[in-house]
Parts: sequence; structure tokens; C-alpha cells
Amino acid sequence: MGAELGVNVDHVATVRQARGVTYPDPVRAAAAAEDAGADQITVHIRMDRRHIQEQDLIDLSHSVRTRLNVEMAATDEMMAIALRLRPHQVTLVPEREGEVTTEGGLDLRDTPTRDSVASAVAALQEAGIRAAIFADPDPDQVEAVAASGAQVIELNTAAYAEAESEEAVLRELGRVESAAASAANAGLYVAAGHGLHYQNVEPLTRCGLIREFNIGHSLVAQAIFDGLSTAVRNMKVLIS
Repeated sequence: MGAELGVNVDHVATVRQARGVTYPDPVRAAAAAEDAGADQITVHIRMDRRHIQEQDLIDLSHSVRTRLNVEMAATDEMMAIALRLRPHQVTLVPEREGEVTTEGGLDLRDTPTRDSVASAVAALQEAGIRAAIFADPDPDQVEAVAASGAQVIELNTAAYAEAESEEAVLRELGRVESAAASAANAGLYVAAGHGLHYQNVEPLTRCGLIREFNIGHSLVAQAIFDGLSTAVRNMKVLIS
């Protein structure tokens, strides 16, 4: 049985927001992705609301038929949204003003971050929401995620995806595989994502420990040429 696919529809909303219109609709994109075999819909509501809006989350919470995974920072504002809408899962991520995309995993070696994340995890679980943490493939971070009480770790694959030499690719692949093994041994559900596309996802599937891939930008980009349904179906084949 292959890994599951979470389709991130943020960049459908990016196109919409670029013109300040009502289309393309990320809710419609989510439905198309589910029809094509997506196992989960992922969205990131950012503090600057550059793409996904709160109304999108409301609409998606009513329309998603699989699972809704909402990425967000562990702030009071974001936690209030999560506890009101109660998606299936919340993935806690770092967020820096002005960043183009998420620049790394949460650093749980930092005491204030660790404490705020632990508090957020406890609140999510009390509300019946599965808690996930986006973390770099580092042994200390994996250990900290396990200690936080979260059920899920999403390993940041950016360094692997951005590696240019064969040596660097193999080194980063090894880091992800080692982190996945440690996370699985700690009882965590292991997901992975960031920068993944048709050409680099297959090596990550071979260790057999990553149970879910969250992929967005490359699928929306491929959809320009092939359509979203075809892009999702092709990725499902690659990861399974």
C-alpha cells in the first residue's frame, strides 16, 4: 500500500488574490483534487492572508470529504480560528513576516517556541483535532516533536529538494530517511513535504516509512499544462 497524498491548494488562492477577484476557487480545486484521488486537502492560513482567507477555511470545513489539514503558526489568533472551525488536523509551522515560503521547520530547541507549541498541541488535542508539527529532519527536532505530545511529524524536505549535486541529494535523502525511522520508532505518524515534484518524490517513497506527502506548488504549476485532476492522478501513481 502506497503513501497518501495531501494536496495543498494555497496557490490556487494565490492566483485569485493576484487580481482581487473570486476565481479560481480553492474550494473547487480541493473538490477536483479529491475526485482525482487526494487523501487530504492542505491549506496554510498565513497571518498576512496572502492567499487562503478565513472564509476559504469555513467553506472547506463544510466541503472537504477526505481530511482537512490546516497549516498555521501557533499564535493566539490562529489557534482561535482552529478551535472554532475544528479541522481534522492542524500542522503547526513557523512563520516570519516577509518570507516567500516557509523557510524551515519549527525549532523546538528554543524554549519559548517549545512551550508555546506544547500549549497549542494540548489545546488542539483537547478539542479533538489531530496535532502535527512541521520539523527539519534533525534527530533533536524529532525527539522534541515526540516529547511535545503531537501525533504527527511532517518532515521538511526543502534541503533535499533544493540540493544540486548528487552527493548533496544523497546526503539530504539520508537525513530524511533517518529522521523518518526515528520518528516512526517514537510512535509518530510520519509525513513529508516542501519542494516535492514529479522528479524528486520517488526516492523518498522507497524507505517505506513516510506515510503521507503534502504537495502543492508543483501540482498547481503542472495543472497549468495538464489540468489539476491529471496532475494529482500522476502524483498518486508516483508515490504509490
